[in-house]
Amino acid sequence: MINLVHLQKNQKGFTLIEILVVIGIIAILAAIAIIAINPAKQFAQARNSQRTSNVNSILNSIGQRMADNKGVFAGEFTVGGSSYTCPTIPAADGIDSASDGTGTNFDCLVPTYVPSLPIDPGTVTAPDTGYTVALNAAGRVTVCAPNAATESAVPNAATICATR
Repeated sequence: MINLVHLQKNQKGFTLIEILVVIGIIAILAAIAIIAINPAKQFAQARNSQRTSNVNSILNSIGQRMADNKGVFAGEFTVGGSSYTCPTIPAADGIDSASDGTGTNFDCLVPTYVPSLPIDPGTVTAPDTGYTVALNAAGRVTVCAPNAATESAVPNAATICATR
């Protein structure tokens, strides 16, 4: 006759309770890691980094246009047989990528000074870019990303601006 007690002692493996305990520990560690990483904050910071880059890109292209035109932004110019007309920089307005938007059309910067007008990485619909431009009394140009202030996942969120 076969000894059943002897067979049970030689079996190897994990019990259901042991497996459930390990899964529980892994779940707790995963929850701690997700809380520590805070993906909402990371995505908000990434959007704000993109906004900072876009603000600088727009401001640099405006500065380059002014440098090419002896300090004046507004006016007509021709590149490769295509004619462009740059508007006067307003005291404060939004930047649009088409003439049917609510802000000032800055398409004259494309493609000579910037490949395309940057669009805010948040919820912005064309032709609005989500950026604003202003010319102060001293002749300095300021480009801002007002949607940066709406990033609730970032502590002390504020509008991103650059001035030249």
